[in-house]
Amino acid sequence: MNAQATSSQPRSPLRWAIALLLLLALAWGVKVLFFPPAPPPRVAPPVPVRTAPVQTQAMPITRNGLGKVLPAMSVTVRARIDGQLDSVEFKEGQDVRAGQLLAQIDPRTFQAQLDQNLAQKARDEAQLANARVDLTRYEELIKEEATTQQTLDTQRALVRQLEAAVQTDEAQIAQARVNLSYTRIHAPISGRIGARLVDPGNIVHASDPGGLLVINQIDPIAVQFTLPESDFQAVNRALNASATALTVQALDRDSREVLASGKLVLLNNQIDAGTGTISLKAQFANPEHKLWPGQSVDARLILGERAQALTVPTGAVQRGQSGLFVYVIEADDTARMQPITLADSDGGIAVVTEGLKDGERVVIDGYYRLTPGGRAVEMPAADAAAPAATQESAK
Repeated sequence: MNAQATSSQPRSPLRWAIALLLLLALAWGVKVLFFPPAPPPRVAPPVPVRTAPVQTQAMPITRNGLGKVLPAMSVTVRARIDGQLDSVEFKEGQDVRAGQLLAQIDPRTFQAQLDQNLAQKARDEAQLANARVDLTRYEELIKEEATTQQTLDTQRALVRQLEAAVQTDEAQIAQARVNLSYTRIHAPISGRIGARLVDPGNIVHASDPGGLLVINQIDPIAVQFTLPESDFQAVNRALNASATALTVQALDRDSREVLASGKLVLLNNQIDAGTGTISLKAQFANPEHKLWPGQSVDARLILGERAQALTVPTGAVQRGQSGLFVYVIEADDTARMQPITLADSDGGIAVVTEGLKDGERVVIDGYYRLTPGGRAVEMPAADAAAPAATQESAK
């Protein structure tokens, strides 16, 4: 019995060790089977972007408003007398000069009136001459007491009466000449004629509301535009500080092309309380007729210049929930979302007053895939040629 007991004791620890190893192997197998090891984290590839440096440069101080092109002067040409329109001496859409003959009204009635007044004056002048001769005779006779004082006084009164009649005749002749001159209608200003409103053969009247035609002066031409009430003080200070008129540019609303550059001629004398805006007017030379009455343009008023302004392309500026920001690319090519404050923008360039430093790189294309802290790589030149369309389609 003792020998059996002694021989079985060394085998018990061995069994425990084998069982433990089996349990560990089983546990490892379960873990591998049901809990496979996590794959290593994937590193996101860098985002292709196009960047531009923050630059310090001189920038104009501008204010922008929506404007409407107006003729510098507009005249509705009307008949000043009643009569039949004999002829028109212009073509629709024609450029005319001031004083150029435009139309002719039948002059016969007015010529006859002038001739009648001339005849009346000739008759009155003949009677006046005869009355003066008689007056001279009576003045001699009164010295010899060959006539009465009453006769002399009567003759003097007759002379004065006839002199007044001649003066009346002269006034009527002048009026008749004026009326006759009104039968020839001339252009009061230089400009372009619009549509003909009355055809030859019609009877025209001085009281006709529509007139015969409209002449618009389009060179020079004007642009009337509005600015918010909040811009008034800046505009007023610039006007007081400048010895010359402020420059205004007229821009095409679609292409942003500068159509003309002119001068501010009017800051209206009151602010419109209903809209909270103030009206301004600028005048432009318009030899190529790039501006046309009724056309809508953007008006850019230049108040002065910032000598040392931090600038970025306007394409870099984004708007988020917290306001404006740009993506700045750090030296290690990681992106940082940077809030900024703008003063204004002009010609695709934005002036930054807070948030950036000269020389920093900002993203102007490709930012739609960027995240703060993400890596970026400069877009190849071939891919940067047409970034805007790709960017919009990806959004």
